[in-house]
Amino acid sequence: MTATAISSENLDIPADIAATLVDPVAYADDRIHDSYRWLRANNPLGIARPENFDPFWVVTRHAHIQAISRQNDLFHNADRPTTLTTRAVEERVRKITGGPNLVRSLVQMDAPDHPKYRALTQAWFMPVNLGKFEARVREIARATVQRMLDRGGQCDFVADVALGYPLHVIMEILGVPEKDEPRMLKLTQELFGPQDPDTARSREQLSAEQFSAMMQSVVNDFGAYFRAITEDRRRNPREDLATVIANAKIGGDYMPDHDATSYYMIVATAGHDTTSSSTAGAIWALAQDPAQFAAVKANPELIPGLVDEAIRWMTPVKHFMRSATSDTELGGRKIAKGDWLMLCYASGNRDEDVFEEPYRFRADRKPNRHVAFGYGAHLCLGQYLAKLEMKILFEELLPKLKSISLDGEVKMTQAYFVNGPKKLLIRFEVG
Repeated sequence: MTATAISSENLDIPADIAATLVDPVAYADDRIHDSYRWLRANNPLGIARPENFDPFWVVTRHAHIQAISRQNDLFHNADRPTTLTTRAVEERVRKITGGPNLVRSLVQMDAPDHPKYRALTQAWFMPVNLGKFEARVREIARATVQRMLDRGGQCDFVADVALGYPLHVIMEILGVPEKDEPRMLKLTQELFGPQDPDTARSREQLSAEQFSAMMQSVVNDFGAYFRAITEDRRRNPREDLATVIANAKIGGDYMPDHDATSYYMIVATAGHDTTSSSTAGAIWALAQDPAQFAAVKANPELIPGLVDEAIRWMTPVKHFMRSATSDTELGGRKIAKGDWLMLCYASGNRDEDVFEEPYRFRADRKPNRHVAFGYGAHLCLGQYLAKLEMKILFEELLPKLKSISLDGEVKMTQAYFVNGPKKLLIRFEVG
């Protein structure tokens, strides 16, 4: 698609709202939700033309997100960048890789590759298999909770609990040694937070070439690390997920190195970063609402609902992009072959047509048909593990707390792809 591929039939969204969609700071200070609300009410399927980006459709309604996500032949992942990317960065990435994306994970695949690659590990992430990890996850949760309680009534919940807990769980399942977890955390933050001054590998204003080189260096670091893991697991197989990936074969051959690196990366990064954000989001909400904290503490049966609501509330993955493979129509609007579409999951999860009181955090929300894990064939592979980790942590933590409150301003990461709390100071009483 070129900058002129989408025709304008008075479908353009206002320039200030288009600018908000590509402003990382807007995702940290909640302005993005004001823009989403306006779009759902006034132009739920409009065209954004922000400076330096190819134009794209902005999909803000729950029903439209689901409709696109169901039609994988009509709306592809791999033809254009799967996350929002400037025109210059896309051009640079194509020069580096020959394609629109720096990595080729499940997220950047379409059929026939996507179902083949997904099937390699899908059984590992199903509830029947995760059951064998539950006791170990609970051990990790108990140790995490005890470290928090030992801090004497106050902590930064992100740094002290939410970051390390899911990281430790997924790295143990994957087979990464505990001593290497800080390295994995740093690389993940550099990958998902390249626009945030606290996590970016470089803090200067970068050209497209410099930005692409910075991101490629992160991918290269992941690749170097996991190539050594692959070599080891082929020589010495273990009962871990790295062994499955290292020895997996597609059409009789091992995965190409780039595909294997991408596979490790999506497990190692998405497997903890998004769970961290949702876990922190739940505590943030309970710290602001003593009545709801008391209700969940008194009735542990509300914990699964608390987990789902926290995932809806935070929606850590704010968007993915799709591209149309042929001319089609959606919501009465004509979408042309090659058009680029932004699926705004955080908007779909505040859709007034689907969620009663969408701007209230409600642990008792039923049903909770959020799209934070995506929808359709690309539904998040790790959703059951994420829910299990959060459920166990809250089962271990909430009975030990008498009260919880905020102890300072909450800070969010500045990023328009994946974001969540990066600082959450709380006070708590034990009892």
